[in-house]
This record gives sequence, C-alpha cells and structure tokens, in this order.
Amino acid sequence: MTQSQSSPSPPASPARIAARLDRPVVLVGLMGVGKTTVGRRLADALGRSFVDVDHEIERAADRSVSEIFASHGEAYFREGERRVVARLMGEAPGVIATGGGAFIDADTRALILEKGVAVWLDCDLETLVERTARRNTRPLLRGGDPHTILAELKEQRSDSYAQAHIHIVTDDGPHHRTVGRILEAIDAWL
Repeated sequence: MTQSQSSPSPPASPARIAARLDRPVVLVGLMGVGKTTVGRRLADALGRSFVDVDHEIERAADRSVSEIFASHGEAYFREGERRVVARLMGEAPGVIATGGGAFIDADTRALILEKGVAVWLDCDLETLVERTARRNTRPLLRGGDPHTILAELKEQRSDSYAQAHIHIVTDDGPHHRTVGRILEAIDAWL
C-alpha cells in the first residue's frame, strides 16, 4: 500500500453504536428470516434487552400464536400485535423481533418507522422454505404448500418491508456475520 492510499476506517464498535442509539432496533421480515435468532445476538452485541413480539403476545394471552389464530382469526391477532408493538416502542431502546405480518399493518409500520430503526431481514425463498420446515408452529403455512404460500407472502409483503430504514439480506452463514452487517448499517444510518 502506498502512502497516498488510505485504509478503510475501522467499523464502529457495538458499544459506540449503542451509545448513539436512542430508539429500539426493530427487526421485520417474513417468518424464517432469523429475526429472533439474530435479534438475540444483536441485543447481546449492543448490551440491550431483546423482546420477541410473538412471545410477548403468547405470554399475555397464555396461548400460542397458533391457538389465537385458530380461535379468533388473523385480524384479532394483528390488533393484539399492534398494541404489544406500541407498548414495546415506548420502553427502553432494545431490540424487538416482530412477527412476519406486523410491519404490513400500516399503523404498526408508521409507529416503527417514527420511533425505531426498522431493519428488514430478507433471504431467498428456498432458504425460507427450509427454515420454516423445521417447526410446525406457523399458522399461515398450515393451509397449503409452504413454498407457494411463502412465495405469495414474499411478493405481497416486499413493498411494505422495503419501507424499512435498513435492508439486510441474510444467508445460511454464521449469525454473527449478519449481526455485523446490521451493526455496520445502523452505524451508517445514524
């Protein structure tokens, strides 16, 4: 390397990013993209709390998401989800993993965009199908072929997800690599 070339500046440390971050980081995207797994690791890196919206809903209702969908339908679930997200957005700025449909709701999306840093985690369709096949807890996938359903959801929801502040494409690589890319993107966004 010659004297006139400069080396790239080192990425900001997670602690420096956390010190500048005054709002929650909200992970959005389809089921199976890794919002919960990556979210936990991101929260650890930032020294922040982590909350999964679906788990909060299940805890409050003392029922699974699947049971809520079966008993009351998707519209009822989305209303409860909207209330939980609004409550979480008003708490300390941690990391929040939303359900796949949360960011599709216009009111929920507006709240997240105004008061948080929305990070769209995205991946290819085949990876989604493989990941969601690992658990039989996805109510929207019970009505037919998961590949077809996920392809339709991806097409229907991508325009909403694209409104997120940050877009990160994930892969089957180590989760710490995805966390690193999110941190770099948040640092640039700040």
